[in-house]
Amino acid sequence: MVIRDVYLDHNATTPLHPAVVRTLTESMACFGNPSSMHAFGREAHALVEQARETVASFIGALPEEIIFVGSGSEGNNTVLSTLGCQSQHCSCDRDHKSHMVTSAIEHPCILETSKCLQNRGFRATRLGVDRYGKIDLDELRASITEDTGVVSVMMANNEIGTVQDIAGISRIVHEKGSLFHTDAVQAFGKIPINVNDLGIDFLTVSAHKVYGPKGVGALYARRSVPFCPFIHGGHQERGRRAGTENTLGIVGFGKAVEMRALEMADEHARLTRLKLALRQGIEERIPDVFFNGHPTDSLAGTLNVSFAGAEGESILLYLDLEGIAVSTGSACASGSLDPSHVLLATGIPVEHAHGSIRMSLGRGNTLEDVEYVLEKLPPIIAKIREMSTVYKRR
Repeated sequence: MVIRDVYLDHNATTPLHPAVVRTLTESMACFGNPSSMHAFGREAHALVEQARETVASFIGALPEEIIFVGSGSEGNNTVLSTLGCQSQHCSCDRDHKSHMVTSAIEHPCILETSKCLQNRGFRATRLGVDRYGKIDLDELRASITEDTGVVSVMMANNEIGTVQDIAGISRIVHEKGSLFHTDAVQAFGKIPINVNDLGIDFLTVSAHKVYGPKGVGALYARRSVPFCPFIHGGHQERGRRAGTENTLGIVGFGKAVEMRALEMADEHARLTRLKLALRQGIEERIPDVFFNGHPTDSLAGTLNVSFAGAEGESILLYLDLEGIAVSTGSACASGSLDPSHVLLATGIPVEHAHGSIRMSLGRGNTLEDVEYVLEKLPPIIAKIREMSTVYKRR
């Protein structure tokens, strides 16, 4: 029996693009500190600035509005730290507003940071979502007060793929006099983003979600908005993020974004077809399944499905034995036995949340991969259900 390697966990991380591998290899000899004034430093500085221009252009920003950080989580923490700054000597928020608004389905780095701020006396409102993972714009409008410093709503959810109405959200936020941040880690490189058209003040992205290296991301901060560094120290990144720049990682990030600009549109169309084939195949071959996320406003490569009477962890492990890699939710929540907070927020029953897996396709997946999954998945679900003491086919 031939076991095929099928990677369907691209929302967790992606393999390096071959062009990125070549660029990283070619750039390894550049070891200078980008802050140094000699030729070695200038060479490194030029590479960093070239990558900055590439990232900025991809989202319609100015190069000086891009801050390179270590991860999407760091970028998100940086934005929320602006709310948490209480220094009388910092210009980040002269009014020192102490309220933030976010949603119930944000990434843990947003939810946990908001809890930390609450422990320090700040207030946080978490908006609910409908069965598809969309926030209610009227509820958003009602939640913003004169004391709301920032509203943070992710652009596309990492577990169910639902894409929010970012332009509509930003209009409401600005009408109410607050700043708007969006965690675009999952959306970046998958759907078009223009920060000016969407009215975004802060936006965070990560390289390893777009076939770039791990350990590097970027934070967009509009020139006119207040800003407080999360990491203090030297003058790197125009004084907004201290620490010697990860030159090699940044170079790889820039090349990954360059390739996204060339490949994103065609890949979106191809992944849409593969996702449809995967969904239809599951519906035809397996009874009692429930698909999570918005049916149309969703990332092309993300399919989240619940199987009644089957545990997600068991499905994952059996698929792994067949060479198929999937996940039961966010990679940052792996190791937790609790059901997905995202799925529970959409109102699905706990047992369905426990029986969910996420399959996220990427540039290397083919129709043959989908057919292999559709061959292996039905007998796995049947086997798990046969062992279940609670499953009863409807």
